[in-house]
Amino acid sequence: MAWKHKSIAVLGLALFFAIILFVQMVMYLINILFGPIELFNIFNFCVSLFERGTFAYYAILLMVNFYIFYSVIIIGKKVVNQIIILRSFRKKLLQHINNDKSKHLNQMFNRIKEDIVVIENNELLAFTFGFCKPIIVLSNTLIEMLDSKELEAVIYHETSHQKYFDGIKVFILQIISEVMWYIPLTKWSYQNYRILIELAADEFAINRMGSELGLGSALLKLIKKKLNINSNPTTSLVHFADETVDYRLKQLIDPQQTIPVKVDTGSIIISLNVFILILFILVIA
Repeated sequence: MAWKHKSIAVLGLALFFAIILFVQMVMYLINILFGPIELFNIFNFCVSLFERGTFAYYAILLMVNFYIFYSVIIIGKKVVNQIIILRSFRKKLLQHINNDKSKHLNQMFNRIKEDIVVIENNELLAFTFGFCKPIIVLSNTLIEMLDSKELEAVIYHETSHQKYFDGIKVFILQIISEVMWYIPLTKWSYQNYRILIELAADEFAINRMGSELGLGSALLKLIKKKLNINSNPTTSLVHFADETVDYRLKQLIDPQQTIPVKVDTGSIIISLNVFILILFILVIA
């Protein structure tokens, strides 16, 4: 699965930077709370470059503490907000679940865990919800619009997101990109990972069905419906990122082509410079 391997590589790139930084942060906090530790810490090293008691020393100490405090606050806020949103959204889902249609669909597609939920909604909805035990949510409107093969393709697509826990991975990458804003490749990883997992999910569906016809037909119906709805401003719809749809259509038309995941040269240069600086500090320490 070529797109899945590429998405793993992009995820790994962001995690590589994040693990180094977060481990150093934890070590710095342990040093403050429980006393000095023998292991090298880049934040302590930066502070030690300046003579204690000088203006520069207190300035860099303030900057280091502020950055770590900022990072902890951002991570904590994101996690808490996400928990609140998930709980609130789950309650709303429970109010609109069609149990009979959900049971029928799970039996139709042999879902032993009964992880497909059908909700009564006028929008064209198909998404994977939840982090630990993700479920697939489909609206009755979407089900009524698609034929059996198209519906099967959509379910397989969402099954890929469910199987590989793409939701929590995207959430983690979002946090990394905000905390490590000074390394542009983390933001690039977050943005492109979202594209790659959609391509990987399409690839998963095609492999399971043995053909791209069902998926392509479903995607074209959704695009056509979207275009028709745009003329009516009072009607809401499921939004697809233009870039994602463009890539997915190109891949369906010509599966053999290689779609590049482009990155800005400036982002690479800045990220490499920051990484080289970190390595330099580690070496001289």
